[in-house]
Amino acid sequence: MKKKKVIKTLHYLTTYLLLSLFAIPAIWIVLTSVRPDKEINTTPPVWIPSEITLESFSKLFGGNTSTGSIPFMDYFTNTVMVTVFSTLIALMIGTLAGYYFSRHQSKTLNSLFLGMMLARAIPGVALSLPLFIVFSRLGLLDKISGLTLAYTVMNIPFTTWLMQGFFKEISLELDEASFIDGCTRWGSFFKVLLPLTYPGLAAAGIFTFLTTWGEFQISSMLSRTVASKPFTVGLFDFTTQFTVDWRGMASMAVIMLIPTTIFVLLVQKLLIRGLTMGATK
Repeated sequence: MKKKKVIKTLHYLTTYLLLSLFAIPAIWIVLTSVRPDKEINTTPPVWIPSEITLESFSKLFGGNTSTGSIPFMDYFTNTVMVTVFSTLIALMIGTLAGYYFSRHQSKTLNSLFLGMMLARAIPGVALSLPLFIVFSRLGLLDKISGLTLAYTVMNIPFTTWLMQGFFKEISLELDEASFIDGCTRWGSFFKVLLPLTYPGLAAAGIFTFLTTWGEFQISSMLSRTVASKPFTVGLFDFTTQFTVDWRGMASMAVIMLIPTTIFVLLVQKLLIRGLTMGATK
């Protein structure tokens, strides 16, 4: 019993140590956003601010920063619109595609499914230039609809793969039983099968939301003005030819972290259940 207790304690200590290491960048960003300007670039670095100031946040919401006026609300609106629309559309299409792939098997469908997964493996930086050329010819450059379309297409393979795995866990006998009770194919999907995959739907939604919210490579190529710039691209407004407003950049990064943190905290139980469902079978 003593040996097991020691091993368990070591596991906990190792876990907390790793979590602390991963949390250091986020903690540094928060401290930078509230520390005085004179402590930003000091050597050696000052970990604990001598005083707490919210001046950078007040400037962000209405005043002029050291690099000029920042259209924060425009960036916030663009980010929310693109993230919400692309997440909902990707979840809708990915769920339907996952259901179809789980209930129909053929060499053609398997090849199509594999092709979707391989397409998702292509890094965003490799897709940036082709997307820029295609979107410029289609008139979708520097538009919310263009970014939404790009992120939707990028996230559909992942949601399809995840939901296909959840639907495959549901026995085909359940489909047949719902048909016997008078359900149509759509009725069986919406009333019987879809409620059973809510944990997977939540997990797919969380990952899709976080991926879109913090994506930079594609948005930096497809957005040019305030009309479509999200937070990640708007951070460059704090840089000039000779200076960088690190405190202003950190304050916007903190605001970017708040919605994602709240979102994950609210649905973390569904996320854990979705990732571990079927692990003990």
